[in-house]
Amino acid sequence: MKALVIGATGATGKDLVNRLLQDQDFDEIKVFVRKPVEIQNDKLKVHIVDFDNPQEWKNEVRGDVVFSCLGTTLKAAGSKEAQKKVDFGYQYEFAKAAKENKVDDYILVSSYGADPKSKIFYSRMKGELEEAVKQLHFEKITIFQPGMLDRKDSERTGEVMGSRIIKFANRLGLLESQKPLPTDVLAKAMINSSKIKSNGYSSIKLGNIFGFAEKSNHTIM
Repeated sequence: MKALVIGATGATGKDLVNRLLQDQDFDEIKVFVRKPVEIQNDKLKVHIVDFDNPQEWKNEVRGDVVFSCLGTTLKAAGSKEAQKKVDFGYQYEFAKAAKENKVDDYILVSSYGADPKSKIFYSRMKGELEEAVKQLHFEKITIFQPGMLDRKDSERTGEVMGSRIIKFANRLGLLESQKPLPTDVLAKAMINSSKIKSNGYSSIKLGNIFGFAEKSNHTIM
């Protein structure tokens, strides 16, 4: 299979690409990034693009499955408008290009609580993206809605502190349903979902992602 990845330089994206490169079911991994990546591999094709100009890169969005895990923080973006441009705008334009180029399988990392009617900006933005990509009518859409992510070497102070608190509660037998999700586990679940032969829309939430990541190739093929 040929994989297309947007968000390859983030924590989830890095784990995803590493797993894809080791997976014999994938013979080509095309990543679309704003800056060069350090990893080199014969299976890896790197496209350095300006996401503000989809006309320059949209014809390269050809393959079997899209993995969309691009995202930024409000602090890094500088404003809600700038964050939405990345988290919604860039991902939607990429999804639209994939659909136009007849990619059948679309996999999106969204967020727990995503709701286009939410009063919370982040949750509303994620919900709006989910609804927008559904309207593109891919043959198969899988949306992951993780809660707290456990990222390697995270610089997101609030997320790191929140993860520590929940892990402490977990050790006391509390908040088990909100167990922080390692990005490597999320990446494995995403790849597993690409190997399921089905059509239509699926949403995978919180704790279910752990079980999904444990599915063997024999189970899902």
